[in-house]
Amino acid sequence: MFKRLFKHSTKTGLMRFKEDGPLDSWFLILVMALLTIGTIMMFSASYVYASYYRNDSFWFLKRQMIFVIGGIALMLLVSKVKLDFYKKYALVIMGVAVALLIIVLFYHTNVEGSNESFKRWIRVPLIGITFQPSDFAKIGLIIFLAFIIDNNRKRIETDWKYMFFFLAIIGAVCFLVILENHLSGTILLAGIGIAMTYLGGVKKGWYVVFISVIVIVAIVAISNMEYLPGYIQERLKSWLDEEYDPSGSRWQTNQSLYAIGSGGLFGTGLGGSKQKHLYLPEPQNDFIFAIVCEELGYIRTVGIIILFALLIWRGFVIGMRSKNRFSSLVVMGIMFHIGLQTSLNIGVVTGMLPNTGISLPFFSYGGTALTMLLIEMGIVLSASRGIKREI
Repeated sequence: MFKRLFKHSTKTGLMRFKEDGPLDSWFLILVMALLTIGTIMMFSASYVYASYYRNDSFWFLKRQMIFVIGGIALMLLVSKVKLDFYKKYALVIMGVAVALLIIVLFYHTNVEGSNESFKRWIRVPLIGITFQPSDFAKIGLIIFLAFIIDNNRKRIETDWKYMFFFLAIIGAVCFLVILENHLSGTILLAGIGIAMTYLGGVKKGWYVVFISVIVIVAIVAISNMEYLPGYIQERLKSWLDEEYDPSGSRWQTNQSLYAIGSGGLFGTGLGGSKQKHLYLPEPQNDFIFAIVCEELGYIRTVGIIILFALLIWRGFVIGMRSKNRFSSLVVMGIMFHIGLQTSLNIGVVTGMLPNTGISLPFFSYGGTALTMLLIEMGIVLSASRGIKREI
């Protein structure tokens, strides 16, 4: 099937093996800079934990490097695929995403350190790789909504009933993800979906309603936590309460704040973190930003945040200059996803938001998540080909 699809895409011009323009070098440089810094920091954050629990300081690095190299190759390959390909197969891509979200509810595996009630990961037979269907659902939802919006532009701008259609699609996907007990994935998908409707031209008055509903729901949820799922209750309570028990749910956040405070202006130096010495649980994952702050200090950490901001800005520039509405929506949807995920991760690590298990793009350990991220970057690079070249 894939062989026939490849041949068909090549014949119809959906694969551009003869480039019609150079990819955006600034965007590529920013991606590679963040990926390089992120991989170095992932190793620095993980080697103590890996040495203690795996008897191999390089355990996480060796596995991550496989996906770094493979992800870069996929990114460059995807940059050769015209965005018309995704438009042509938008329904298929969304169908696969929904099917995977349903399959994981019945056929799932738990990764080390995860709650047994979580139904987030599927293990691929024979090769033994686990992945989260929600990672694929993010890009699937972006492509599908861009396809619908592009095909119904005038109706969306004039017919208010279309908003209910979008809400039904976004709500159905989020419902499947919340059944996995995956709060962070649900938040990201909801945010991406609402952002896509905004970019697509839905009347702005709807967003006053959304913000009001979100605030009301948050207040009601915090006031009536006993009716929420157990894992959400635990995270909200640990966010609101001061608790210093090493076995308590607040411990990770507390250690994160100690790490950030210990870094000062200039940091303890690369490799010099004390909190990663088994004080901060699994520092290579969602809380890696705390180790970045501790080792690099405030000034260098701000530099990394600026790199993220430049990447997102450059991506939006590419999106706004794209040759058609579909490409523009896909690119801006991807960049909104990166910006939202980065902001939420930093908010959690600094204690401003409850711990939802959101990873930091390019930095957190996780091979398949990194691969999907680099595929998204490849889509943006593909859109950058052929547009008017300006600084």
